[in-house]
Amino acid sequence: MQRARLAETGRIFDVTVAWFLMGRDDPADAAAAQDWAISKLVPVVISLPGLQSADFFTPESASDPYLVDGTGPVFMLQTDFADAPSALSALATPALINCLTGNDGKPAGLGFGHDLLETLAFPVREDSEPKPRKATLSYVVRYHRPAENEAEFIQHYIDHHPPILGEFPDIRNVFCYVPLTWDDPLGLPREDLMLGNEVVFDSLDALNASLASEVRHKLREDYNTFPPFTGRNTHHAMTRRRLYPGV
Repeated sequence: MQRARLAETGRIFDVTVAWFLMGRDDPADAAAAQDWAISKLVPVVISLPGLQSADFFTPESASDPYLVDGTGPVFMLQTDFADAPSALSALATPALINCLTGNDGKPAGLGFGHDLLETLAFPVREDSEPKPRKATLSYVVRYHRPAENEAEFIQHYIDHHPPILGEFPDIRNVFCYVPLTWDDPLGLPREDLMLGNEVVFDSLDALNASLASEVRHKLREDYNTFPPFTGRNTHHAMTRRRLYPGV
């Protein structure tokens, strides 16, 4: 795993590359869309060359004092690779292309959005190093383009927001996801993300308790200092299921 350092702060974080696939649009039956993904898509995904890990997320409902963003995507799939070339080679696998662009039992109305992102894993609280993601409840945050200065927005966020997120009671992990420039072998709609964030807890109750804490207000104050942006941002609680490697 590559190591990187933020020169401005001296903070160390782990760096990998993640491909995210969102189950989008409006399938008539969300459960059927999730079942299709597990039965048809997942077997293909966990056989991809170079795969380090894969996780499947389904929506929950959180209580955020500042936001009501609905239930989000019907599912989210995350696959992790050592680097971008490994990820792109895997995404070009014919079996994956056929699964996502074909009609093998795919529920009516199910669409996709995806993106390739660099993952930054931050230590929290007194930890000196990021810990593996083991807790199963994630608050998935996404900032979509545009911003007046995207690079400035990303750097400001990474420099300021994760240390405050790390103050949440009972938080287990903090991640940021930075978009890469890449040629898409799948031809699916892009999520067009400017930045992603994820905070991880043991349970929905633990997340809701943190969202009711003073730290949430501190985060809102920091949000008000962000460089100008006009894209939408979303916050969705999701339960994570490890697909690969098995536990």
